Amino acid sequence: MHNPGHRFQAQDRLADGAQYIGGRLTKGTSGRTHAVVNPATGEEVYTYELAGTADVDAAVAAARAAFPGWAGTTPGERSDALHRFAAVLAERAEEFAQAESLQCGKPLKLTREFDVPGTIDNTAFFAGAARHLQGQSAGEYSGDHTSYVRREPIGVVGSIAPWNYPLQMAAWKILPAIAAGNTIVLKPAELTPLTSLLFAEAATHAGIPDGVVNIVTGLGKEAGEHLVGHPDVAMTSFTGSTAVGKRVAEIATATVKRLHLELGGKAPFLVFDDADLEAAVHGAVAGSLINTGQDCTAATRAYVQRPLYEAFVERTGALMASVRVGDPFAPGTDLGPLISHAQRDRVAGFVERARGYARVVTGGEVPQGELKSGAYYAPTLVADAGQDSEIVQAEIFGPVLVVLPFDTDEEGIALANDTPYGLAASAWTRDVYRANRATREIKAGCVWVNDHIPIISEMPHGGYKASGFGKDMSAYSFEEYTQVKHVMFDNTAVARKDWHRTVFGDRP
Repeated sequence: MHNPGHRFQAQDRLADGAQYIGGRLTKGTSGRTHAVVNPATGEEVYTYELAGTADVDAAVAAARAAFPGWAGTTPGERSDALHRFAAVLAERAEEFAQAESLQCGKPLKLTREFDVPGTIDNTAFFAGAARHLQGQSAGEYSGDHTSYVRREPIGVVGSIAPWNYPLQMAAWKILPAIAAGNTIVLKPAELTPLTSLLFAEAATHAGIPDGVVNIVTGLGKEAGEHLVGHPDVAMTSFTGSTAVGKRVAEIATATVKRLHLELGGKAPFLVFDDADLEAAVHGAVAGSLINTGQDCTAATRAYVQRPLYEAFVERTGALMASVRVGDPFAPGTDLGPLISHAQRDRVAGFVERARGYARVVTGGEVPQGELKSGAYYAPTLVADAGQDSEIVQAEIFGPVLVVLPFDTDEEGIALANDTPYGLAASAWTRDVYRANRATREIKAGCVWVNDHIPIISEMPHGGYKASGFGKDMSAYSFEEYTQVKHVMFDNTAVARKDWHRTVFGDRP
């Protein structure tokens, strides 16, 4: 396999440990080690000591100590620090791309062109947004008082990020929190801590004070649950599965924390009979295979109106079969491996069970030859499954697209909504009225028209229903990471107010 000598050397680069507490790398104290595995080869590329509860306590203490000073900085000072942060990330872009591809199996062209630039842009966005923490204008709403609204930081944020987009998810958690004046402890997935650690280190290099950004890399049951339940953590933001999100909510509720959840997805891809078929086919393949399908907004359920159904299945299957699966570091690779062999086997299990009730049009197999040692799975198209079948209803999180027909517009929209999830969706049509109807009636936090997947720093990301609540990115994220305080001044200078009669009666 392609093996360039410049590949990121994790063990050397992060030799001091996989915890970042108070501005420095350190080793975990749980007494247990964990290995980061390159999913393209099965090779262990970084072995580290996991965080225990004592490490979480130390990180929270560092964040708590840093909070008063950081919260007391002006929005302009925080903005300047984040601008410097964006510049440091840009200087180190190739290192981040290499590390992300190594730990996740993402093709290098994806990390270079999407993950890393998106993170830099997000940092630059929050550098500007830090100066625009706006409340309602001051005014005399009661007549006798002047009111205004302050937005204030919450305190220490304890966040948990997933393994599918480690760098971008670290940014989505950290940036709005610190731009608003909070400090943070982030627990990345133990499978993929490398770029979260580099991100925190870059923040320190940019001049963000020690303790503002902390990383603890440990297991969810130990480090994660202790972080969420910690009495000094005022807010929890979690991205991951709906099942784990329910557990996070249960723990957070016990200490009445602010809670932000971005959970699972099963995005519908709704193709009306007037759609540009070529555009829809290309959009379906790209939208379902991005990040090897390990994307909660990925196109997973294509509903195609009956006149286009057979042609869509045929052309999508052919285009999907042409996607080049291979070494993430090889220039020609389109699709890398799944995150682990366990995840590959889970995806394969869904497809194998579907053979009993549906048609596997293309894919549905584990590649052999030089890819045999990696966690690879062929891009897979499944057709003719029932709406209530497992492959249509469950979140597979792999390179699998299932296609179903529909007849009327009403039926198509109803099928699109027929899932517990509501994170993202797309509608494909040339008719503006159909498009407007679909965007109104589909219950999802993001609905694309004639495209699927693009995100932008200025716009919010978050779901409906079992996909959670709250928004990442955009100015809307400040609603998650700030307290809103109403301040009210009396303007009368009168000792006895009119309303006092409700207590004192009409006595002089």
